[in-house]
Amino acid sequence: MFNVMKNGSNRLDLELRGKIDSDGMRLALEQMFSAAESIESGRMLYRIHDFDLPTLGAIGVELSRLPELLRMVKKFDRCAVLCDKQWVQKIGEFEGRLIPGLDIKSFNSDETDAAEAWLAE
Repeated sequence: MFNVMKNGSNRLDLELRGKIDSDGMRLALEQMFSAAESIESGRMLYRIHDFDLPTLGAIGVELSRLPELLRMVKKFDRCAVLCDKQWVQKIGEFEGRLIPGLDIKSFNSDETDAAEAWLAE
């Protein structure tokens, strides 16, 4: 399950739970692209619960939409990742180093207030 919610004029809140297949990835990307359309200098709060690796089909869908995904990501300055799995946190912060202009910081799931404060800076 992947939920996308617009939270104010320049923020998206994303929630991921479980495994994503190709249909779920297709829907999630469409929701993200639509919700981010009018965002500039945005912030993103990404909650990840019970994460399973996406299916190969889901990865294929994501790769096929990579140019659109990269254009969308450029609309954001900061992304806070809330997740208790250390390896997910490390990958998120590594991605932040690969994407110019996007600062990604990871927090444990119980650190919502700290994540919110960092996004508001």
